Amino acid sequence: MSTAHVRNGALMAIAAMCSVQLGAAIAVGLIDQIGATGAAWLRLFWAAILLLILVRPRPSSFTRATLGAAVLLGVVTAGITVLFMMAVARIPLGTASALEFLGPLGVAVWQGSGRNRFLWPGLAGAGVLMLTEPWSGTFDPIGVSYALGAGLCWGIYIVLTQRVGDQVGGLSGLAVSIPVAALVASVVAGPAVFTQLTPQLWLIGIGLAILLPVIPFALELLALRRLTSAAFGTLMSLEPAFAMLMGWLILRQVPAPIGLAGICFVIVAGIGAARHGARTHEPISTGRLTVVTPSPCAGRACRRPTRSD
Repeated sequence: MSTAHVRNGALMAIAAMCSVQLGAAIAVGLIDQIGATGAAWLRLFWAAILLLILVRPRPSSFTRATLGAAVLLGVVTAGITVLFMMAVARIPLGTASALEFLGPLGVAVWQGSGRNRFLWPGLAGAGVLMLTEPWSGTFDPIGVSYALGAGLCWGIYIVLTQRVGDQVGGLSGLAVSIPVAALVASVVAGPAVFTQLTPQLWLIGIGLAILLPVIPFALELLALRRLTSAAFGTLMSLEPAFAMLMGWLILRQVPAPIGLAGICFVIVAGIGAARHGARTHEPISTGRLTVVTPSPCAGRACRRPTRSD
């Protein structure tokens, strides 16, 4: 794998993180108008429309197994998006992002190797305590639960994204999963959201859909083809820092010193866990389909964590 190939993958991963957190920070403004589930649905709706127009996935690009994986990925994507928006409606963006990050961290520990991997959950747990401060009167257990639920969905998303990204060429998998996510989110949001939408909100939704999830989800799928999951996971470990930065710049959410230390703990834990993972095989492009090279350890339990939101 060439240096330019790796560098491009790293830039894609960093750009994806910036887009995710910028879109999330801007979307917080929609919550007051159409609610957290409505804001999540609006983004996913426009993302689905844009992807279907731009990608136009072909049925021939899928087997029954990969189509099922793409549909399941859509359900999990809806869970990430809706739960995260419900979390940031109640707790700061940086805190929500750090809690959500426990999902991929858990996958990294579970699929990692070596005794040191068990150190990272303890470090991350200490960071979470410092972020949420359950001993204080500002602790919001509901918001924390939403963020942890988004993290659980993200952990599932890791395995499914790797599978779809390896076996389906281009962005066809994404063009199936996002419309499925929009359908699931529409059920959660309910019909009441339609009465709250104005022409201005519809237009804002298009811009947010481009920022989150179209750009980051597409960039992450492309980055997964250029990086080992250890490198990708290490880069993704910085996402809580980007979330804190966007929260400070856009939402004026200034973290306390103990919160800053907590985010650092979670980031270090993520980097440490990611260093124990590496892909055991690389995808080989054969046109519209991408074939996975067999290896002695190519099953689900041997996957190494990679990501999105």
